[in-house]
Amino acid sequence: MSQVSTTPGGGSARATFVAAYSAVTLAQITNALPGALNGTFANDFHTSGAGLTWIAGMFMMGIVVFELSWGLLGDLFGRKKLLYAGAAATAVGSVLAALAPTTGMMIFAQAIGGIGAGILFPISLSMIAAITPDHRARARAIATWAGFLSLGAVISPVLAGLTAQIFTVPSAAGAPEGATAVFHGWRVAYYVAAALAVVVLVVAVRATDSAAPQGRKLDLPGQSTLALGLIAVLFATVQAVDAGFGSPEVIASYVVGGILLVLFVVIESRTRQPLIHLSLFKNSAYSITGIVAVTGMFAFLAIAFSTSVAVGGLALADTWKVGVLFVFIQGPAFLLIPVVGWLIHHVAPRWALTAGFAFMALSGYWLSTFSLGVPEQFGGTPWTAFILPLLFLGIGFALTIGAITAVAINTVQPKDIGMASATTNLLRDLGFALGPVIGSAIAFSIGASVFAGPLAGILNGAGLPADAVAGLSQIPPLGFLSGWDGVIAQFSGQALAGGAPQQAVSGMVGALGAVQHQIQGVAGTSLGQGFQMVYLVAAVAATVSALLTLFISGRSTAPSADAIAETTEANAEAAADAAAVTSRD
Repeated sequence: MSQVSTTPGGGSARATFVAAYSAVTLAQITNALPGALNGTFANDFHTSGAGLTWIAGMFMMGIVVFELSWGLLGDLFGRKKLLYAGAAATAVGSVLAALAPTTGMMIFAQAIGGIGAGILFPISLSMIAAITPDHRARARAIATWAGFLSLGAVISPVLAGLTAQIFTVPSAAGAPEGATAVFHGWRVAYYVAAALAVVVLVVAVRATDSAAPQGRKLDLPGQSTLALGLIAVLFATVQAVDAGFGSPEVIASYVVGGILLVLFVVIESRTRQPLIHLSLFKNSAYSITGIVAVTGMFAFLAIAFSTSVAVGGLALADTWKVGVLFVFIQGPAFLLIPVVGWLIHHVAPRWALTAGFAFMALSGYWLSTFSLGVPEQFGGTPWTAFILPLLFLGIGFALTIGAITAVAINTVQPKDIGMASATTNLLRDLGFALGPVIGSAIAFSIGASVFAGPLAGILNGAGLPADAVAGLSQIPPLGFLSGWDGVIAQFSGQALAGGAPQQAVSGMVGALGAVQHQIQGVAGTSLGQGFQMVYLVAAVAATVSALLTLFISGRSTAPSADAIAETTEANAEAAADAAAVTSRD
């Protein structure tokens, strides 16, 4: 590691370990919570496809766009200060999420929480690395840190499911969950996360501070253009979910994002201390690793996101059932830690990578054959049918999440290990962010296309005039599923404002009510076809990733002792879904 100094005044090593382990558990709990709750958010907030995508993707955006700078800021100004900031941001984001009355507030809360988690992941890791200079001791500490991280990933869906099941208060006895509830129990999960953030703040008071400012400098122009460019591109893709890719704002955002990312490349090629050494990509093996980091992790999170919406939002399964499914997705990463570590250090890690992507592909292909969009009580696919394919997804994730960085390290020279790890982690996290964003764009655009014809037929059959049919046909299927009352209110208001008599409007509303279940049934199956396609696209992406790994030729399949320590640290960061540049030897 680079030269590390601890702050005068000391501090407790035990408190440092406790603060770091609890901080990474907290960060991963808040990171994984939306995965089990996307379907619930769709029903509770009556959100559009773009709104649901923003909720799912905003947290990861908060991590991705700044992840190369948080570790550096900790090196410059002290890691303990950054830990305070991360815990405080997580507490604020969690409380705002628990209180959020609208989609917009929930998106804002996710942004704050994502920034907090983006700080806690690398800072908690670098704090324990700083007080364990011995490679063996550091490897053990980081392995423990990774274990707490994986534990957080398992706790999160269980917490979401239990709180939704236990604390939801319906408006009347026997009333279903959703808009009719007096209190939605999932909010308690965010209150628990906020309380844990306060615990981290209290424990961190006695932690040891550390810094490594020597030779470190923030690349502000590079960070700014990278962050704004990624935000613009992701914004355009999310907006395309509802507005379409031909929308002027979508096109303009893609153009702005492209210009900013080109500027980033120009800046990085000329600065003395770049965020990313572009010369790494001259190495074909490393370039392939970077590609599969994006495509493979896109496949993973696209499948996870689709499952959350398809089972929780379309099939209306209880939140606890979705939580159980996510335990099968996240659990293998925790249970297989020693197995994956042995494979990486004793077998060529690229074979673990190939096998992992193959498991993901099998999961995606299998899930794409399921009938989606119909609740189980009406003949839809039982939620238990998802368990085995999602277990394959979890095994694939466990094999690939650490192996990606291990392979990257083994394809570059020793002097480039630190930068190769950080760059690979950025690409991997970009893949995570793209999963729900591109997945939504595919699912909701296909769903709307499939829905248009049957909807027009139903509305015409109900006797609605042509102009009413044309107006209602512009509403996406998710709107009819999660916001029926809002659709009717908007339709009535527009009809009255257009001069239609009250009696005629009341008649059209009555006609719509008579075919509500028919419309919602078609809306669900249409979106189900969209998510089937997401599963298939993800499976193809995982297959391509597996095939590309066959062309990677690493420098070595048995890393040196120093490289093993570096790989262990990098793998722990990768498992966090957010890695950063930490101090290194």
